[in-house]
Amino acid sequence: MLVPSSNTTMETEVPEVLRRVAAETGDRFTFHSSRMRMKTVSAEELAAMNADADRAAVELADAAVDVMAYACLVAIMSQGRGAHRGIEERLTRTAADAGAPVDIVSSAGALVAGLHHMGARKVSIVTPYMKPLTALVADYIEAEGVEVQDAISLEVDDNLAVGRLDPANLPDIARKLDTRGADAVVLSACVQMPSLPAIPAAEAVVGLPVVTASTATSWQLLSSLGAYVPVANSGALFRV
Repeated sequence: MLVPSSNTTMETEVPEVLRRVAAETGDRFTFHSSRMRMKTVSAEELAAMNADADRAAVELADAAVDVMAYACLVAIMSQGRGAHRGIEERLTRTAADAGAPVDIVSSAGALVAGLHHMGARKVSIVTPYMKPLTALVADYIEAEGVEVQDAISLEVDDNLAVGRLDPANLPDIARKLDTRGADAVVLSACVQMPSLPAIPAAEAVVGLPVVTASTATSWQLLSSLGAYVPVANSGALFRV
């Protein structure tokens, strides 16, 4: 997994989903990461991190991993509509040139693919971003054919502070969303905002399927490996 240097969430939530799957199947997973410098969720730092992603992919290629995920949703979505396709293709070439012809997925692409897999045509979302970045995320999702009914921005731009947000607050935050006509709620449209423990309570509050950036990434990683199975308390993408 390629993660921002200040990320503290994906390296806990994704392995937890893998642990839940392993408990069901007996499969064994190992998890490895390479970091790209980013401390403040700003357009400048996100662009610089994208430019550094090839170096991180080469480092992971040395470990002969089976699949890689670029785990920063907003870094990709802030680059313009459909950007995940170009970045995934670029990193796939980079990894292949480094001797590791593997699948490359991204959190941005995984969220979009997951929503389509669920049949969601309209969603409401929660993000930790400043409002201009949330608007870019909403526009990106809508350009992929999924309407964003409502969005709540928590307006935290320090990425470490995002990782320290209490997931126990998310069900009450989700309660404030306008979900009229929505098919699902994206509880955390950010790989850094902790959300996995809050999914069951949030689904009970909003009465809708819930997906997050981390569960979507986990779902696509496992699907790429042919190792996906449904597991409890992990959101809509992991239900039977």
